[in-house]
Amino acid sequence: MSPVHPIAAAAAELSKHLKTLRFGPPTACVYDPLQYAFASFARYAELYGSGEGRVLLVGMNPGPWGMAQTGVPFGEVAAVRDWLGIRDVPIGKPAIEHPKRPIQGLACPRSEVSGARVWGWAQQRFGTPEAFFAQFFVANYCPLCFMVDSGANLTPDKLPRAEREPLFAACDHALRQSVELLRPSRVVGVGRFAEERARVALQGLDVPIGQVLHPSPASPLANRGWADEVTAQLRAMGVWATRASG
Repeated sequence: MSPVHPIAAAAAELSKHLKTLRFGPPTACVYDPLQYAFASFARYAELYGSGEGRVLLVGMNPGPWGMAQTGVPFGEVAAVRDWLGIRDVPIGKPAIEHPKRPIQGLACPRSEVSGARVWGWAQQRFGTPEAFFAQFFVANYCPLCFMVDSGANLTPDKLPRAEREPLFAACDHALRQSVELLRPSRVVGVGRFAEERARVALQGLDVPIGQVLHPSPASPLANRGWADEVTAQLRAMGVWATRASG
């Protein structure tokens, strides 16, 4: 058995710690894809997690049709399977599954808009995963997906303060650990929340921190052309997102 990649090992350590936390109302259900889809995340880390000096893109937490299904950050099913080439890995189910948010893994027919935008942009601009990951790595700040009774998504910033604080402390530590492992040239929060948490977690580390627009369909600006906007924002930071040739 090959050793687990350091990024996957750090994720497993975070997941183990988060398993000890408890969440009450309005949270009705919590999914941790680092538990039931760890093999997929480990494959992602093995394939694409090595290399220093890249830009680290940090999202907020899993969406129910993205990482919650595939174990990969922003992990829209088709992109993970067909572009990233992560397939034939076991994906189980959470201990408690919400009937409106079933985990079907790579067989899930739903597409997550945010994930489709992120990986669609990467494919359009870079052509191959190898070209993209030579310059970037994509991670999530928090690996947990929270749902209310209706099955609607609940973002971590909306949790009660008593639940947020231990969660954020653990995720801050894990992000700092990932940055120390990856030694990125820059950390870029995908959305304001991720940037704000990066600034807290990475205090004292000599790494620039920035922000790009979140690809959520709830954002009118993202709906008007997220790919062009994020490219312009990265260029304004001095990040040259090389367009794939051909």
